[in-house]
Amino acid sequence: MDARRDKKRASRAGKHGADLTALLRKSWYHLRLSVRHPSRVPTWDAIVLTAASPEQAELYEWQLKRAKRMGRIASSTVTLAVPDPQGQRIGSGAATLNAIHALAKHYQLLHGPEVPIPQNGCSESVALPDRGSKNGDSVLPIVNFLAKKHILLLHAGGDSKRVPWANPMGKVFLPLPYLAADDPDGPVPLLFDHILAIASCTRQAFKNQGQTITLAGGILTMTGDVLPCFDAFSMVIPEDASCIVTVPITLDIAANHGVVVASNTGIVADNYTVGLVDNLLQKPCQEELINNEAILDDGRTLLDTGIIAVRGKAWLELATLAASCQPMITELLRSRKEMSLYEDLVAAWVPAKHEWLRMRPLGDELIRRLGSQKMFSFCAYDLLFLHFGTSSEVLDHLSQASSELVGRRHLCSIPATTSSDIAASAVILSCKIEPGVSVGEDSVIYDSLISGGIQIGSLSVVVGVNIPKEIGELATRDSFRFMLPDRHCLWEVPLVGCTGRVLVYCGLHDNPKNSIASDGTFCGKPWKKLLDDLSICETDLWGSLGAQDKCLWKAKVFPIVSYFEMLNLASWLMGLKLNGQNPSSNLLSLWKSSTRVSLEELHRSIDFPKLCLGSSNHQADLAAGIAKACIDYGMLGRNLSQLCQEILQQETIGIETCKEFLAHCPKLQEQNSKILPRSRAYQVEVDLLRACRDETTAHQLEHKVWAAVADETASAVRYGFREHLLECPSAESVSAIQDSHFKSNINRPFQPRSVKVELPVRVDFVGGWSDTPPWSLERAGCVLNMAISLEGCHPIGTIIETTQSTGVLINDDAGHELYLHAPTSIAAPFDENDSFRLVKSALLVTGVLHHRDTVKGLQIRTWAKVPRGSGLGTSSILAAAVVKGLLMITDGDASNENVARLVLVLEQLMGTGGGWQDQIGGLYPGIKFTTSFPGVPLRLQVIPLLPSPQLLSELQQRLLVVFTGQVRLAHQVLQKVVMRYLRRDNLLISSIKRLAELAKLGREALMNCDVDELGEIMIEAWRLHQELDPYCSNQFVDKLFTFAEPYCCGYKLVGAGGGGFALLLAKEAASAKELRRKLEQDFSLDVKVYNWSILES
Repeated sequence: MDARRDKKRASRAGKHGADLTALLRKSWYHLRLSVRHPSRVPTWDAIVLTAASPEQAELYEWQLKRAKRMGRIASSTVTLAVPDPQGQRIGSGAATLNAIHALAKHYQLLHGPEVPIPQNGCSESVALPDRGSKNGDSVLPIVNFLAKKHILLLHAGGDSKRVPWANPMGKVFLPLPYLAADDPDGPVPLLFDHILAIASCTRQAFKNQGQTITLAGGILTMTGDVLPCFDAFSMVIPEDASCIVTVPITLDIAANHGVVVASNTGIVADNYTVGLVDNLLQKPCQEELINNEAILDDGRTLLDTGIIAVRGKAWLELATLAASCQPMITELLRSRKEMSLYEDLVAAWVPAKHEWLRMRPLGDELIRRLGSQKMFSFCAYDLLFLHFGTSSEVLDHLSQASSELVGRRHLCSIPATTSSDIAASAVILSCKIEPGVSVGEDSVIYDSLISGGIQIGSLSVVVGVNIPKEIGELATRDSFRFMLPDRHCLWEVPLVGCTGRVLVYCGLHDNPKNSIASDGTFCGKPWKKLLDDLSICETDLWGSLGAQDKCLWKAKVFPIVSYFEMLNLASWLMGLKLNGQNPSSNLLSLWKSSTRVSLEELHRSIDFPKLCLGSSNHQADLAAGIAKACIDYGMLGRNLSQLCQEILQQETIGIETCKEFLAHCPKLQEQNSKILPRSRAYQVEVDLLRACRDETTAHQLEHKVWAAVADETASAVRYGFREHLLECPSAESVSAIQDSHFKSNINRPFQPRSVKVELPVRVDFVGGWSDTPPWSLERAGCVLNMAISLEGCHPIGTIIETTQSTGVLINDDAGHELYLHAPTSIAAPFDENDSFRLVKSALLVTGVLHHRDTVKGLQIRTWAKVPRGSGLGTSSILAAAVVKGLLMITDGDASNENVARLVLVLEQLMGTGGGWQDQIGGLYPGIKFTTSFPGVPLRLQVIPLLPSPQLLSELQQRLLVVFTGQVRLAHQVLQKVVMRYLRRDNLLISSIKRLAELAKLGREALMNCDVDELGEIMIEAWRLHQELDPYCSNQFVDKLFTFAEPYCCGYKLVGAGGGGFALLLAKEAASAKELRRKLEQDFSLDVKVYNWSILES
């Protein structure tokens, strides 16, 4: 690898840092897709967390259940939190084995005796498979069972000394509001959630494949205090091996971390390399790096990220070892030694470390059991390594990130700017802030209730604090005011056997592990100065502990007294100016006489059930307050369905709260009837009924939601349309019209008229869904699509003829025929199995039945020479042809714009829904960019693109139009999307906004003749379509796109997806020819590639 390539990759790494938002958003798209449709997008079979104690494991179980409830983990995934045995540290390597063993036992509880579990001391009965055997029949059944599973193991145990305020919740569950604005009514994103998103992409590297069914699984281990941001889709895991993820890093940083020495031969790609691991170094000096040839050509070295993947035979051997690991763990507990994952266990896969490993606890056993397999390095050159090892690192990752990435206000109640002083850069998450509070720059306040008069400095952290209202009242009378200085942390902890909560605090940069003799500090001050200033003796804090143990972690500094006294003592210990009523001597005496605890004791005594219950109730109260404000003062712009999920965590109280909201619905509709869409009001009522467990009434009310959407669409198309939309002329009016017609035309000879309308189909590049009501009735829509002919003809058309006899005769190309003697029989709603509802609806929306003086009888013939469920807009374009023909034969307004708007109403009348892009795509020739503007009437602006001959030629040569053979029904997808929009699902709203934005970018790309850019836009659009509904694709379509990907720069299904036609945009003309040839030869895909051409006029 030459220096120029390294420099290029270093430059790319900097650019990647700027693209962190896009990378995380892509990972979250994939996580949600894998959770919602795991049968199509593989997810983890099990997610396991290690914990420091049974109590912490109980907390983690609560968090895992929360993650499932919030859609972070699939319901089919097994979750488990595993504490270190006897609460004793055994090292991350032994904890890995213990966790796999515990998962095996858990599987037995789930599946019964068919999953046998080895008992303690049975290592002699475990036999590795014979090297020559094919399936390893001699392996224990539990190992065979585990070897098929894909497991995510997250090391989240430990005591978080450097981030002590995260100790109660577990550092892996600390708040990290990246992309929080994408879902403002959802829960605050946690570090754990982002790790799951990245890991969901890494899961695809295992590919569900192996040499045998037995070896198809694998395990991925990660650490709970690192967010590794990289394109995990590109990860390569060699079969039958372990693989450690690395990233190039400067030597100064490497000196404090693990370093991997990898071979320079192997797989070399643009953004990664894969090579055999030659050696492992721990916190190496420069000389050691040089001696081991660990320095790359660009002067950097490979950092061990803590991400290790194991698959195939290596996973089989690791699972075999874990199945019999209990004697090994017993020995570690007896000897009080530890086995590290990153030093000991992985060293078994690196022959150069075997000599060193033999000197370590159980090293010989590790080599014997694991040493036959190898370890590889997957070096991700664009990886961004976000470490959350200290409190200051946490704040840095929030304050230095872009405003688009970090949500600084989320699910919180904050007073007006005139009654509080909260810095714009402060991050307020899941909090209720009373008037009179001050918060400084770049501080983080989470899961707290802050009463008035409290001042919080800059660069501070406040977590889980509930300052009573009485304290705020004291502050307003100036009798007491609590101030948290700059660069401090403040949090509360409920303790077992303690009715109240303990207030805990320290300086942002305090290292609880540093002793008084090693420059240890408390609240930013050296211990010796603090003790002198406050007249505290060392024995008051540490008793008879040795010098090295005299540190903040073991200091009995935090008193258990009343809340007011805790705040007073906190101010005193932090060295703030004291109030005259509380002289220092009184506070010293109070502090000395109180029961006090250390951080270490707090860690062992946290009341986790009380902590979970308090947090859950706090979140529910906040959600209820937000929902109430939305109903009382707003326009129902929040996602009440999602807020109710949090409210219902209070069980009985939650249901009563939702019933109170439900009682407001009739009054709400009455007060806001002029401006609140009735469809939205009905949907809110449906959601609240479901929250109140009244599913029957909710189901009965749903039809009003869809009827309201149809009414609102009709109203937006043209004035006065609603009056005759759902009804035909009465029998009396028809008789009168016919009588008048007879008298006025008694001597007029019959003059037959005939109209033929033929239209192309449309393919959409991007922007679909932004054209669909009710979105397009309330927000602007943008679509980029193109009219094309297939196999040299316009495949959709109609012939309409007048007849001398009364009635309407309808027939289609499928051989169906219907004669309507009395047109008054046409009335909505129509049966969804009615083959002629499209033509019937067209007769209604055009008003032909109201103008019988012009037409006596009609014969209507229709055809659509494209496969059913094509996704090419066939139904809407056929409707456009019929509507246009009817208007032409009755001398009505047959302009394209009028026809497009009438078809929009027609589809609501049919009950299929749909937007305006299909009819626009068929009515207007060529490539066009269409925008809709909400209002009454709805306005459409069609802007034809004037492509150059070069662009037309390039599209014609590179774009393949392929029928997948998969039948799809757009209305099934459409109903799900419309319901989510009516619920104000923020993820859906942001996705459709992005689709409309991409349509604008696609227009620019085409006008600049940048077809490759259009391909990237198509891929992002396809990902967004799957965000809207994961069932818009299926395993066959995924297989097709995977097959085509090496040849393509872009691909997507047309229309709403679910099947039908696909667009494959090749990288170049030669690639298109090669792809077409392979598709036509591959009978397993069974697709048809159509000849097509752009309809330019």
